[in-house]
Amino acid sequence: MENYFNYFTEIEEHFQRRRGTILLLSTLDWALIETWKSAGIPLEAVLRGIDAAFDKYDQRPTKSKKVNSLAYCAQAVLTAAEDMKEAAVGSDSSSPRAPGFDAAEIAAYLRGNAERLEKARLPEREGFATGTLAREGARTLRVLADQVASKLPPLEELERHLTILEEKLFAALLAVTADADLVSVRAEADRDMAPYRRNMTAAQVEQLHKQYVHKRLLERCGVPRLSLFYMH
Repeated sequence: MENYFNYFTEIEEHFQRRRGTILLLSTLDWALIETWKSAGIPLEAVLRGIDAAFDKYDQRPTKSKKVNSLAYCAQAVLTAAEDMKEAAVGSDSSSPRAPGFDAAEIAAYLRGNAERLEKARLPEREGFATGTLAREGARTLRVLADQVASKLPPLEELERHLTILEEKLFAALLAVTADADLVSVRAEADRDMAPYRRNMTAAQVEQLHKQYVHKRLLERCGVPRLSLFYMH
């Protein structure tokens, strides 16, 4: 997908503008944005989908309930993405480029996440050295920070390193978290997603559920999100 490293912030701010009031996004909302990013849905398609969903909402004769979640816009976002894909067939226009990132800014972000990772409250379990994994991850982040400060690598390459590191951390958390806690998080995901399932495909529901659990487990242990998409 296009390298929109302001993806999350743009979506959050646009949703808040259309809603008319500031609303802090929920775990469900952030997980949904993550599924859009992972699916390669362009930022423009998400913004168009949000507009389409709110335009339809504004035409309703009665508005007894506020739009309280991005999930309300899920189907409209998918439709906008499909429309853009069809419109792009045969087009030879170039894709927009990512905004520039300062090497010092990225290096500071990586070092900050290294410190947060060292302070994370990772559960331990026999056979799973989660603490060691976190410390190794912190060292890796500092090595990457030094490399970035010396010479900024392609952002796609750096993002791949960060994705692999985060996936390792999540896999370890999934293995050591007590079954009762996992059941609780999954039940929480089911409850939060229930009102919006009809606006999503089965594949999207499955992916969103996974992302929700992923995000909640990381939050519980104080593990930072490592992707460059979370810089801003």
